Parts: sequence; structure tokens; C-alpha cells
Amino acid sequence: MLCSQKKMKKIFPIALLFMMFSCGNKPKQVLTEWAGEAQGTTYHIKFYSPENRITKAELDSILDDFDMMASLYNDSSMLGRINLGENITVSAQFEAMFNASMKVSVATDGYFDITVGDLVDAWGFYKKQGIDPDSAKVDSIKQYVGYQNISIQNRKLVRKYPETRLDFNAIAQGYSVDIVCDFLKEKGITDYLVEIGGEVRVSGKKDDGTTWVVGIERPAESEDAPQEVFRKLAVSDISIATSGNSRKFYIKDGIKYSHTINPKTGYPVNHTLLSVTVVTKSCMEADAYATAFMVAGREKAKEMLLHIDSMEAYFIYSSPDGTLLTDSTDGFGNYFLKE
Repeated sequence: MLCSQKKMKKIFPIALLFMMFSCGNKPKQVLTEWAGEAQGTTYHIKFYSPENRITKAELDSILDDFDMMASLYNDSSMLGRINLGENITVSAQFEAMFNASMKVSVATDGYFDITVGDLVDAWGFYKKQGIDPDSAKVDSIKQYVGYQNISIQNRKLVRKYPETRLDFNAIAQGYSVDIVCDFLKEKGITDYLVEIGGEVRVSGKKDDGTTWVVGIERPAESEDAPQEVFRKLAVSDISIATSGNSRKFYIKDGIKYSHTINPKTGYPVNHTLLSVTVVTKSCMEADAYATAFMVAGREKAKEMLLHIDSMEAYFIYSSPDGTLLTDSTDGFGNYFLKE
């Protein structure tokens, strides 16, 4: 994982849901809205279905089980135990997330890499806070970084270096969104919006027949700055993930350190790109690619996108005078809400 957080607010699309009930001959659909906490962040779920189709307890159980698989902050989780050196058998979900991570790493030439766990910690974005490692420390950790050095064989993690530590934070929330959506689909629910930690997936439409509306946040100057919508998207049957640096950083001795670590250099990214929003079918992929593009920068990201099918991206970056500028792939404009 390339970006990490510990109960920190994450830049995310703001769900702007304007719900209405329609009349007609179809079976009565009831709007259900749930909110809660999971993975050190929050979730919001809205769906239409006949009453009593599922319970919130069922949903929370799914999210609790996921946390016990992928949490970086719980040493008892599957990931935590692996990072402590235990040779445990991983679950099918763990293997699926691992394989998806490897796929994105290959497609982005290593700009996405889940082996950066110790680098994230060294720079103060895990259990340590505000640490500024010297080049010798960075180099000593970087030798153990590299997705090519790990694999899963017979449900066991195999790593070239025992010191390598994994971090799924740039893909886990997107995957948890997909898992919840799969659960809703199994229960016959087809019209929903699921948001966990800012990663969003929608299906179908609202009960009045209109599409879901999701907002891209304007990059903020600080973690506590109020959220402001920058652009609105009208979407259906798609996933949206945003990665950004404007809320997640620390300042030490006058230097601003981004939470996003470049696995190629071992250092936080340092460029004018403020946020990347990715739209594609899988929320897990949208989450991971948004992070990879944030690391690579706008120009490299657009080159990568030429070779990735069914994916669009929207970039917000700053000019030398601080003015916000935007760029996007050709097809992204199809999602802009026409007001």
C-alpha cells in the first residue's frame, strides 16, 4: 500500500443523494440508510429494497470479518499476524486482494506496491508519528521493498526477505466496498450506493428513476477544513475512488510530508498533483489505481491509462501560483452532472 492512515479523515467523494419515492405498479421499495464505523473510518450505505431484506447486524458482521483479515493496526488480524512473521494460511479473500494488488503493480510498473509497510511506518504514517528518517534509514528499508519479492503459494505468503511488511490500505477499502455490494446483490438488492472511507460503488438508480449523484471534493488546505464539492458526477453501475494529499500530511521543521510514499524512491511524493479520481467497474481496482496515479503523477498516469481498458480518471493539480487546474481522460466528461 502506498498511502496509510490511522483513523484519519480521508479525501473522498461526498455522496450527494437526493432521494424521492415514486408511485407505480412495481413492488414497493423502501429506502434504507445505514452509517457506522469500520476500518478506522466511516461508512454510509443507501439502498432500495422490500423491507426486512437484510439487517444492519449482518452488514456490520461482514465489515468486522473484513477488518480481522486486512487491518494493519490490529496485530490479531490476518495481515497483522503475517507482518509479525507468522506462517499462517490465508483466506480466499486475502488471496484475492493480494492477487489484485500484484496485477495493479505490474500494470503500473511498480508505482503501486503493497510491500511499503515499513516505509510508511518510517515516515510517520503508521504507528510512529512525524518521523523524518535519514537517507541511510530509507535505503536500509527500501532493499526489502518490491512486489516481485512476494507471492502466495498454497495459501501461504512466500517472501524473499523476512523483513518485508505488507500494507493493504490503498486497496482494502475499495475491496470491502465490493464485498458489501456482492452481499447486497446476493440478497436481490440492485439499487444502492455503498461508501466506505470515501470509496464508492453504485448500482441501478434512485427510486425516482434518476442516477446517483456523487461529488468530487475540492482539495482542502488542512485535515480539518470543511468539505466543499468541486464537481458533481451522475453515475450508475460504476465505482469511484479518489486519492489525494491535501488532507493527509504532517509538517516538521517547516517541511510538508505527504502520506503517499513512492516505492521506487522510498520518499513521499513531491509534485503538483493534489488528487486523482478514478472511475471503473471494480472499486478495489479504482482504489488501487487512484493511489498508483497519485504516486506516478499526472503525465505518467495518463500514459498508463492508454493501456488500461474501461477506466477514466480526473486530475486536480496546482499551478505555480496555487490556482487549481484540472485534467482528465477523454471519457471522464461523460460522468459530469449536467445542471
